[in-house]
Parts: sequence; C-alpha cells; structure tokens
Amino acid sequence: MKEADTARAITPLSSEALLELAVQTIAAVKGLEPVALEVKGLCSFADYFLIVSGTSRRHVLALAEHLEEALSQAGVKPLGVEGLQEGLWVLMDYNDVVIHIFSQPHREFYNLEGLWAEAPRRYLETGSPDAPPPLSGGPPPATPEESDQTRHE
Repeated sequence: MKEADTARAITPLSSEALLELAVQTIAAVKGLEPVALEVKGLCSFADYFLIVSGTSRRHVLALAEHLEEALSQAGVKPLGVEGLQEGLWVLMDYNDVVIHIFSQPHREFYNLEGLWAEAPRRYLETGSPDAPPPLSGGPPPATPEESDQTRHE
C-alpha cells in the first residue's frame, strides 16, 4: 500500500462511536424516540440495537438514507439493508450496531423494546425539549405526575 493510500485509510469506528454518529444523524433528521438497547451480553451478533421512529413512510426512508450517507462518509458500510421498498420498517445491519427504523404503528406492533426487555437501555437525546437526558441507563425520567404520586406514597 502506498503512503498516500495509508493516509486516506479510515480507522474503523467503535460500536459506541458508530452509535453516537447514528444518533447525531437521527437528531438532524428529526427521528422520534431513539432508544439504544445494549444487547452485547444477550446475543452474539451485535452490541447495540438502535430503534427509532419516523412520522411517515417518507420520513422512515429519509432517516435510512441520511444514516447510510453519514456512516458511509465515516468509512462504515452496512452488511445489509432491508425494508427500503416498503418504508415501514427499515433494518440496517452495521455488524456491531443494528438499526431499526420504524413507522410508529409498526414500532408499537413489533415492540422490540418489549422483546428485548432484559437489555439495558440508553434513552437518547435528539434535541427535543421533551427528550430524556442523553445516554442514560434505566427507565426514562418520571413525569411530574409520577413524581407527585411517589411523594404522596
């Protein structure tokens, strides 16, 4: 390999860096309710599942397109992408990070968060004022009503 080629080689991203870049991209395209499930201790094929919703078929496809472009610019290519024809559930396999982009009704129906209930969660911030804190483990923060109920018990 020539020296010039070596200088242009991109260092592979860690699964955490890939996840962070994907979340930043999702935020830029206004993806809804991103959640990362840490599955590295529960399955052999990935470290994280990133689950996000789009508001429509067009939004789901835009999220997938922007993610593929941003990750490609970082030197990461997917092993496979499924669901682009329908645009209701797009699965993007980046080896250590598997990204699921759903329409909201399909996300609720398939309930991956429920299927992987034992996986630690990271609720991810996308810039929305109602979004939970970034990369926090455990359940989302209590709503004001839940906090009031807890104080009165």
